[in-house]
Amino acid sequence: MTVLPTVGPAELRDDADDAGLGALQTERGNLPLERIDVHATITGLVARTVLTQDFHNPHDVPLEATYIFPLPDRAAVTGLRMTADDRTVDAELQERAEARATYDAALAAGQRASIAEEERPDVFTLRVGNIVPGERVTVRLTLVGPLPYEDGEATYRLPLVVAPRYIPGALLPSRSVGDGVVPDTDAVPDASRITPPILLPGFPNPVRLSIRADVDPAGLPLHGIRSSLHAIGTQTGDRMTSVAINPGERVDRDFILRLAYGEAEVTAATFTVEPDQEDEGTFELTVLPPLEATVPRPRDVVLVLDRSGSMSGWKMVAARRAAARIVDTLTAADRFAVLTFDTVVERPAGLPEGLSDGTDRHRFRAVEHLAGVTARGGTELLAPLREAAALLSTDGERDRVLVLVTDGQVGNEDQILSELGATLGGLRIHTVGIDRAVNAGFLGRLAGVGGGRCELVESEERLDEALDRIHRRIGTPLLTNLALSVDGFTLLDDSLSPARMPDAFARVPLVLRGRYRGSTENAVARLHGITAAGEKWQVTVPAVRAEGALAAVWARSHLRDLEDQYAVGAGDSQALEHRIVAVSLRHHVLCRFTALVAVDSRVVAEGGPQHRVVQPVELPSGWDLQQFSGLQFAGPAAARPAGDAAMPLSRSLSSAPLSSAPPSYASPAGHALGARRAQAGGFHLGIAASRGELDHDARTQLAAEAQLLRNAGTPTTPERLTILSDLASRILALIQQVGPQADPLRELAAALATCEGPNPPRDADLDALWQRALDVLDKFAGTPPTPHHFWKRR
Repeated sequence: MTVLPTVGPAELRDDADDAGLGALQTERGNLPLERIDVHATITGLVARTVLTQDFHNPHDVPLEATYIFPLPDRAAVTGLRMTADDRTVDAELQERAEARATYDAALAAGQRASIAEEERPDVFTLRVGNIVPGERVTVRLTLVGPLPYEDGEATYRLPLVVAPRYIPGALLPSRSVGDGVVPDTDAVPDASRITPPILLPGFPNPVRLSIRADVDPAGLPLHGIRSSLHAIGTQTGDRMTSVAINPGERVDRDFILRLAYGEAEVTAATFTVEPDQEDEGTFELTVLPPLEATVPRPRDVVLVLDRSGSMSGWKMVAARRAAARIVDTLTAADRFAVLTFDTVVERPAGLPEGLSDGTDRHRFRAVEHLAGVTARGGTELLAPLREAAALLSTDGERDRVLVLVTDGQVGNEDQILSELGATLGGLRIHTVGIDRAVNAGFLGRLAGVGGGRCELVESEERLDEALDRIHRRIGTPLLTNLALSVDGFTLLDDSLSPARMPDAFARVPLVLRGRYRGSTENAVARLHGITAAGEKWQVTVPAVRAEGALAAVWARSHLRDLEDQYAVGAGDSQALEHRIVAVSLRHHVLCRFTALVAVDSRVVAEGGPQHRVVQPVELPSGWDLQQFSGLQFAGPAAARPAGDAAMPLSRSLSSAPLSSAPPSYASPAGHALGARRAQAGGFHLGIAASRGELDHDARTQLAAEAQLLRNAGTPTTPERLTILSDLASRILALIQQVGPQADPLRELAAALATCEGPNPPRDADLDALWQRALDVLDKFAGTPPTPHHFWKRR
């Protein structure tokens, strides 16, 4: 194990003496990023944000600056504008490989240029090249996104720092694909693109930060505004309230603004349509579900608690409290398990090996174990999630719930989703992210896979409020088997987002977006579902025409769905990539396979930039040196390419000549990566499945699926529909790893998928479909087929 590079007093003194190019501080000035200005305009439940970054070159030669920074994972990045020397250039959105070639060619020709690329849903890289000596270059990004709304409160969250992430896996022998301080590994082949150097505490504030938000309630009753991590000043006008942070704040924690809109006056359902070209447009359906009381079903709950080094301090205290509160909500009818993990997975002593009954004695032992948990080691998240999924795969009669409490600071998100997508898809997954610079993008994706909720906790004061919501989510959903139908126009195929229809919970609006074709006059949306009592439910909402940013908001959400499908290997990866690029380019929304590139036509630096600086970022607020040094990446130091040994952060910024050729994006050995995936910044998913026959693991899983059906007991019709539709999603995820012989499985999955549509099978057809599923699963698993007679209607 090799410790991540840091900078200490000795390195600072050395660089100050050398005053070398790219040093932390020189006689001519500090780091290239001088100022970050944020102006957010919040209208109702939509935020438009303009993020301005100023770069300065204090040196005597042309410079290229690289900055790795976060943005809200729900926001659509729609534009980039570069300004320098009284010239302004608007960026073009191009396929990523094409944009990189455009950028590299511009730099080689001596032109000023900038490029913005997405590495994760909430991590981006900005490069600004050929900044001439003494010059300032301003880059302005525009983004738009919805505000999460729950329990009468909307939240505007702007992440400001990419926290250090645990990087597992063996080091790759090839050249790293990025300029970060951690080399690429087989588990995270783009680690070097998400690991900016860290500016340790004690260094003078290198970046001026200003944030202003103008809030227009747009008819909603605004009862109050609060900021949890920054002190703010407030000015109130006739229609709008403006807030701004106090001067002198550092770029070391998320900016979080909460707007109390109230609940009683919120409309129960709205259906908004927004035409944008010829006879096509975007729609948004928002439904606040009914608040009828429900009878909770018995639950199987597995709690997974992160105790890695990055969780030390207040985060560990909050995580222990959160985990104990969740355990205390269980009843004797429930079963549970508690897993605490760093590089090893541990369980409370004295409890059964599998799931424990939720008795007072068992819950006491679990809480006693949690009270003694301290932070240590690395964040090996894959193993505990795999174990949790195994624990929750044994009983189809009960609600199966996985709760993950973590800061989410891992780099192998795609590997986790790829390896566990099929098994996690049948569970309800709730994530509790605890940090002031939380990895919200990954935690949101993971919760989305399981149709659950993602709660973000930035302080201990916020914990109780978040846990109340999680407690309600663990309970029985108010509405299941939801399906949407529309009269008056046509829904475009596969455009609905989220791709997996979520269940509805109390006091949480259900928001669906999609694309349509046709006239919206007299259009009506109907949402169908089943209540917790097993009764049919429906709401009908007429369409209301509006003008706004629905297309960009939908495109961002749809792109995330498609990228998650790509990550878990669902479908033809090349076809998915083409779809992702097409949606991105058509709606001018940045994604993993595209980039925004701006090129000034003037030649300002003959021969291109001679030096490169990677902007260091702040250590997140609340972190200490022990947490940072506790973040490690795996792989023997001897496996690192020559000349790429771990170095102090300041040395990673030292002057180095730039090659005119673009970096190598060679595919790691042993992984089936196409060139376009490698060009997409290492968007590698760790999928190396054979395409000829079902392997032992796949056969084992199919046998387990058949056994789940046989163990189902006597479910009601709504329960049977849920079981079969969940089975369809798991089969679809599994069969991506096999060849044409999987056609019967594909046909079965398509038939099972009708169970969650607007016209589910009748009871007689459902009996036949259940038996067909057993026959197909038995055939592929290699087990003798047996008829299944169990229906006893209730």
